[in-house]
Amino acid sequence: MKKSKASVILVLFLVAMLAVGYFGVDIINSTIKGEGRNISLGLDLAGGASITYQVEEGTSQEDIDDTIYKLQKRLESLTESTEISVYQVGDDRIAVEIPGVTDANEILEELGEPGSLSIQDSDGNEVISGSDITSAQAKSTSDDYGNTEYVVAITLTDEAAETFATYTEEHVGDYLPIYYDGEMVSNPTIESAITDGSCIINGMSSYEEAEQLASYLRIGSLSVELTELQSNIVGAQLGEEAIESSVKAAGIGLIVIMIFMIFVYWVPGFAAALALILYTGMVICAMYLFDITLTLPGIAGVILSIGMAVDANVIIFARIREEIANEKTVKVAIETGFQKARSAILDGNITTFIAAVVLIIMGSGTVKGFAYTLAIGIVLSMFTALVITHLLVKALFTLGFKDEKFYGRKKKREPIQFLKRRVIFFAISIVLACSGFVAMGVYSSNGSNVLNFSLDFIGGTSTQATFDKEYTLSEIDSEIKPVVAEITGDNNIQVQKVADSTDIIIKTRELELEEREELAAALEENFGVDTSTISTQSISSTISSEMRTSTIQAILVAVICMLIYIWLRFRDFRFGTAAVAALVHDVLVVLAFYAIARVSVSTVFIACMLTIVGYSINATIVIFDRIRENNHGIRTADELQTVVDDSITQTLTRTIYTSFTTFVMTFCMYFVGVASIKEFALPLMVGIICGAYSSVCITGALWFVLKKRVGKNRITK
Repeated sequence: MKKSKASVILVLFLVAMLAVGYFGVDIINSTIKGEGRNISLGLDLAGGASITYQVEEGTSQEDIDDTIYKLQKRLESLTESTEISVYQVGDDRIAVEIPGVTDANEILEELGEPGSLSIQDSDGNEVISGSDITSAQAKSTSDDYGNTEYVVAITLTDEAAETFATYTEEHVGDYLPIYYDGEMVSNPTIESAITDGSCIINGMSSYEEAEQLASYLRIGSLSVELTELQSNIVGAQLGEEAIESSVKAAGIGLIVIMIFMIFVYWVPGFAAALALILYTGMVICAMYLFDITLTLPGIAGVILSIGMAVDANVIIFARIREEIANEKTVKVAIETGFQKARSAILDGNITTFIAAVVLIIMGSGTVKGFAYTLAIGIVLSMFTALVITHLLVKALFTLGFKDEKFYGRKKKREPIQFLKRRVIFFAISIVLACSGFVAMGVYSSNGSNVLNFSLDFIGGTSTQATFDKEYTLSEIDSEIKPVVAEITGDNNIQVQKVADSTDIIIKTRELELEEREELAAALEENFGVDTSTISTQSISSTISSEMRTSTIQAILVAVICMLIYIWLRFRDFRFGTAAVAALVHDVLVVLAFYAIARVSVSTVFIACMLTIVGYSINATIVIFDRIRENNHGIRTADELQTVVDDSITQTLTRTIYTSFTTFVMTFCMYFVGVASIKEFALPLMVGIICGAYSSVCITGALWFVLKKRVGKNRITK
C-alpha cells in the first residue's frame, strides 16, 4: 500500500466516523427527548396505547387463550412491532398494550371492530369461517399490462385449505361473498381452483380499501367476539432514566475497552478502538434505519455487543503476534494473522447468526426484538473487524508504524495440562448444574414457586388509582413502590402512568381481598388517594402458554441448526455435540443462579439466556478451530491430548481478554443502570464467567472423550 493511499484511507475513515458519530449522537438525543430522528421504543421505555376488550358471555378459557395468542400475532403483523403485550384481565376481559402509539383510536380503526366473519357460497352456506384464516395482508401488485392492482393475500389453516380446494375446484366462476357481523364486505369471484391454502382477493379500488378488508379478515379470525370497553394512553414503565443511564453505562464501558485495547495491543489496539467507535455509531444508525423497536433487553443487547465486538480483533491480533514470534516480518504477519483468524471469526459469528435468523422467523415478542439486535451486531462487528480494522492497521503500518515493538511478540508458553484435570472439571460442572434443580425442589416443597417468576410469567393484580398529583417515574420508584412493596412483601412491581391524568396503574403479585384493602388504605393515607377511584382486577401473564411454546420451539430449532452447521463445517459430529453440551451446561448453571439467588424471572430472562448461548458458542468455536488446525497425523490418545491442551493454551489469552471486555460492559450496566437492567446484568455476569470456564475446561475435554470413544475414526490407543 502506498503512503498516499494510506493517507486517503485514514481521512475517509475519520470522515465516516465523525459522520456516523454525529448521526448516532443525534439519534440518541432524539430518542431520549422523544422527538425528531428517534428510535422506536417499546412500551417499557415509551409507553403507548392500552385497550381493554370485553369477551362475549359464555366463552371458554380455551377460546380466550386462543384469542389472546391470535391478537398478539395479528397486532405484530399490523403494527410491525415485536413488543406488543396481550393478556387476560379478570375472567372475561382482554387487555392489549401497543408501544409507541399516541392515539388509541387510530390503532382501533386500523385493527377494526372485532366480530364474526364468514365466507359463504351464493346460497348462504358457510364454506370457511374467520377462524380458518391464519393471515391476511393488503398488497399492491401489477397486472400483465403494468397497471397497479390492490389486493388482499390470504393464508388458510391446513385443514381449511383442503376444504377450500375441494369447493373452489367445483365452483370456478361462482361468487364467494364475505360477511362480517352479518354484513357483506366483499363479493369476489372464484377465478380458478385454489389448492395450496393461499389466495388473492383483487378488485379493490385503493390500498385503503384493501387494508380495510384485510383488517376484517384478520380480526374476524378470532375465536370469540370482543367489545371495546376502554382505551387510554399509558406512560413508560422506565422512561428517560433507563435510556440515560444505559447511555452512560455504554460510554463508560466503551472508554474502558478502548483504553484496554490500546494498552494491550498498541498500534493494532488503537485501530480497533477507532473501529469500535464506528461500530457503535453504525449499530445505533442501523436500529433507527431498520426501525427496530428498542426495549430494555434490546438496550442491554446493544451495550453487550460493544464488549463482544472486540472479540474478532483479539483473535486477529493474537494471530499477528504468533506470526511475529515465528520470525515473520510485521507486514507478512499482519496479512497472515488476518487470514488465519478469518475462519474462526466466520464460524463463530455465522453459528450465532443462524440462531438469530431462526429466532427472527419463529420467535415472537421480546425474543424477536432481541434477535434483530443480535443479528445487526453480528454483521456489523464482522465488517468492522475484517474490513475496517484491517484497512486501518495496514494504513498505520504504511505511514511508519513498522517496528515489531508496535505490535508485540507472542511469548512462548508451556501448554497447560487442562485434560488431566477433566474429571475434576466435569464433577464441578455436574454439581453446579444440578444445584439449581435441588434449590427448585426445596422451594417447591415449601410451597413457593420453583423460580421467582415475575408478573410477565404468572400474572397478578392490577390496581388503578387517581393520585393527588402527577408523579414522575423517579418519584414513583422512590416513594410509591416502597409503600406497595411493604404490603405485598415483594419487590416485583410494575407501574404505568395514564396520560393526561394523575392515574397510576400498579401491577403486583396476586393480592388477596385483605391485601387489596390494605393497599387502598395505604394509598389513601400516604398519597391522598380517594378510595372510590381505586379499581382492582386480576391479570394473566403477558407471556401466554402459546408464546412460551413457540419460544422454546424457536430456541430448540436454533440449537439444532447450530449443531448441523458445526457438524458440516468441522466434518465431525463430535465438535457439534460437545459445543451443544457446553451450551446446555452454561444455561443450567445460570438457571441455578436464578433459582438460588431468587433473581426475578421476567421477559429479560429469555434475552439473558440467548445472550449466554451466543457468547458461549463463539468462545467454543475459537478453540475448536485451533484444535482442527493442530490436529494432523495424530495416532495416539496421548498425542491427541497434547493437541487439545496446546490449542486451549494458545487461545487462552483470547478467552480471558474477550471475557474481560464483555464483563466490563455488563458490570457497567449493573453499576450504572436502573433496577430492571441490574436484574439482567447480574445473571449475565455469572453467564460470562461460566461461558469462559466451560469453553476452557469442558468443551475441549468433552470432545477428547468423544473422540476416544465414539465414532468410526475414534482413537483407541
